[in-house]
Amino acid sequence: MTKNISCILPLGNIDEALASIKAIKDAGVNDIVIVATEKVEIEGVNVLVAPQGLGATDVWKELIKHIKGDFVAVYTKTMALDLGQNAIERMVRICSDAGAGMVYADYYEQKNNKRMAHPVIEYQEGSLRDDFNFGSFLVFKVDTLRVAIAEMHADYEYAALYDIRLRMSRKADLVHIPELLYTEVELDTRKSGEKLFDYVDPRNRDRQIEMEKACTAHLKAIGAYLTPRFEQIQFEAGDFPVEASVIIPVRNRAKTIGDAIESVLKQQTDFLFNLIIVDNHSDDQTTEIIQSFKDDRIIHIIPQRTDLGIGGCWNEGVASDHCGKFAIQLDSDDLYIDEHVVTRIVNAFYEQNCAMVVGSYQMVNFKLEEIPPGLIDHREWTPENGRNNALRINGLGAPRAFYTPILRDIKVPNTSYGEDYALGLNISRHYQIGRIYDALYLCRRWEGNSDASLDVAKMNAHNFYKDKIRTLELRARKMMLKKE
Repeated sequence: MTKNISCILPLGNIDEALASIKAIKDAGVNDIVIVATEKVEIEGVNVLVAPQGLGATDVWKELIKHIKGDFVAVYTKTMALDLGQNAIERMVRICSDAGAGMVYADYYEQKNNKRMAHPVIEYQEGSLRDDFNFGSFLVFKVDTLRVAIAEMHADYEYAALYDIRLRMSRKADLVHIPELLYTEVELDTRKSGEKLFDYVDPRNRDRQIEMEKACTAHLKAIGAYLTPRFEQIQFEAGDFPVEASVIIPVRNRAKTIGDAIESVLKQQTDFLFNLIIVDNHSDDQTTEIIQSFKDDRIIHIIPQRTDLGIGGCWNEGVASDHCGKFAIQLDSDDLYIDEHVVTRIVNAFYEQNCAMVVGSYQMVNFKLEEIPPGLIDHREWTPENGRNNALRINGLGAPRAFYTPILRDIKVPNTSYGEDYALGLNISRHYQIGRIYDALYLCRRWEGNSDASLDVAKMNAHNFYKDKIRTLELRARKMMLKKE
C-alpha cells in the first residue's frame, strides 16, 4: 500500500526535517519532496526551492509535477513528525476505500513536554473557515488534487492550500478519521481566549484578502454567493417607548456589572433611551448591585425561565414592552468608550439603512490597559462582499445593535456561544449590516471571560456549532437564490 504514496513536507530546522524524513521512510514511503526556502542538499529526497511555502499557487503547480504516487501525504509543520503505528497506511486505505478526496485524523499534541489527545471535528459544508483545524498531516487522492490545482488560476501567496481544499470539497468528501494517528508539537501555548483574534490582526490583512477571494469564488461555484442587493428599511414599524435600549444579559458578574451600568447611564443623546438588564438568576451580588442604582431608565428583568442562555436572555429583553426601536448590545464585562456611543450607533442605522450595526472595540485587561492586538475593527467587512465573507470568519465584531422589529421576527438562538454570529448571518441574507470602524467599547480580557481558557472538547463544540450555523445558512441562501 505505501509504495503508491508520495510525501510533501516543508523544511525548517534541518535536524527536525531529517527526523521527519526518517519517520516517513520507516513507514515505507520513499518518494519525498521537501519544500525549502533556499537550496539545500538532502540525500534521498527531492528538494523544491520555494520561498513562498505551501500557501503559494506556483509552489503547488510545481509540486504536482513531482508527485508520482496515487496518494500524497502532506505535512504542514516543520517540527519533527512522530507517526503512529501504520498511520500513513491507515490513512491511505481509508482514503481509497471511502473514495475520499482527502483524509485527516485526530492526533496527539506535544505541549510543554506533555502529550495530550487532540481530537478534531467533522468537516461539513459550512466548514469554510480558513483556519479549520485538520491537524498537520493530511492525505490527498492525487487525481482529485491534480484537477483542483489545474483549476486554480489565482496567483496566491497565502491562500493556495485553502483554495485547494475548497475545490476538493466540491469534488469529493473530506473525511475525518477519529483515531490518534500521529503526534505534533504545539508551539503556540497561548490560552484559547488569546488566540481568538488572530484572524483580525491588522498584520494579517494581506492574507485575509486572499482568503476572502478564495472563499468568494467557492460560494459562486456552489450557488451560494449573494450579490450586493439589499432590502430597504423605512424604520416606521411599531410604536416604541424609547428610540434605543441597551441590553445587558448578565449572570454572576458582581465584579464588572456596576461599571457596565455606569457606562450606559452616562450616555448623552437627544432622544430617549433606556437600559434593559436581563439578570439570569445570579446568585452572587450581581442582583443587589443592579438594584442599588436608582435610575428610572434601568429596567431590571429576572426571567421566569431557568433554561436561558445569552441568546434567550436577549429574546426576553427584546420582547419586553420597554424595548426601544433599536436594541444595542453591551456585555456585562465591558464598557462603552465614551458618552456618545449610543448616539453614533442610532445615527448609523439611518445613515447606512441597515438592520444591524456592528462597531469596533479596544482590547484591554481588567485595569483597562490596552493589550494586543489592540483595536478590533473587522475591516475585512466590505458593504459589497461582507455578507459572503462572513461565512469564512468566526465572528462579525462588536458591539452589535439591531432594528428591533427584525430582531423580534428572527429571534436569537437560545445558546451562550455563537448566537450573535447566527443572527448576523441570517440578517445579512436580506439586509445590509452597517459598520462603525472606530472603537465604541473597551473589551476586558480577564479570567472571568467565558472563552478565556477552553479545553479542546469545548473549543471543538464551539467550532462545530458555528460550522453547523454556516451549513444551515448556505442551504438557506441556495434555496433563496433558486427561487429568484
